[in-house]
Parts: sequence; C-alpha cells; structure tokens
Amino acid sequence: MASFCRIVATAAKKNVWSPAVRCASSSVKVTLGSSSVVQHAANLQTQTVLPKASSTSMSGNDNPFDVTVMKKGPGTKGDPTEIPSAFDARLIGCICEDDSTSISWMWLHKGEPRSCECGHWYKLVHKAPL
Repeated sequence: MASFCRIVATAAKKNVWSPAVRCASSSVKVTLGSSSVVQHAANLQTQTVLPKASSTSMSGNDNPFDVTVMKKGPGTKGDPTEIPSAFDARLIGCICEDDSTSISWMWLHKGEPRSCECGHWYKLVHKAPL
C-alpha cells in the first residue's frame, strides 16, 4: 500500500508541478504591442477615454456637471459660500463636521442665501450653461 501511495505522489508531482515550473521560465515574454487604451476600450468606456485622450475635449473641463466636492468658504451671513449654477435652483449637500457620516441636503434658490443646520451659509450665483 505504501508503494502505491508513493507512485501516486510521484505521478502527481510530475503532472501538476512540472508544467507550472516550465511555463514560468524567464525566457517567455508577453508583449501587447504598441496599442493604446483607446483601441481596447469598448462602448461606454470609449466615451470616457476619448475626451481625456483628445486635447479638444470640452475645453479641458473634467467636471462638466459640477458634481465634485467644493471647499467651504467663510460661510457667514455677510459672506456666504457661493455655489455656481446655470439654473434657478440647485440641490446641495453640506457635510457639517469633517468626520460626519451624514449629509444635510437642501434646495438653494437664486437670490436667497440659505443657512444649513450647522449655521453655514450658501448663496447661488449664476454660471453660464455648457
């Protein structure tokens, strides 16, 4: 019985481990050629890669919909943080404390400065549409 186990173990080592060692030699090199990311992109990915690749894409605007997080300004009633918008109203969110896990959402209307629950003031200012 011991000799049978030895034969099976030897056969397993040869069939399982040897091919893996042979394939991992340093002489094998895999190259993809001189293709770019755009050539391999498909459908929606192409639409996001192409504007970044071309120099004429939307005048270099990486944030055309103004959805990035903005730094708060002074936020007082006399000097509120200005929020740009091409519309008469905009939904904004305020992270009242730096380590807060919730966002206070509010509608901001043109011409009406508004205060958040934390006391920070915001004002909607006109921005030219795209």
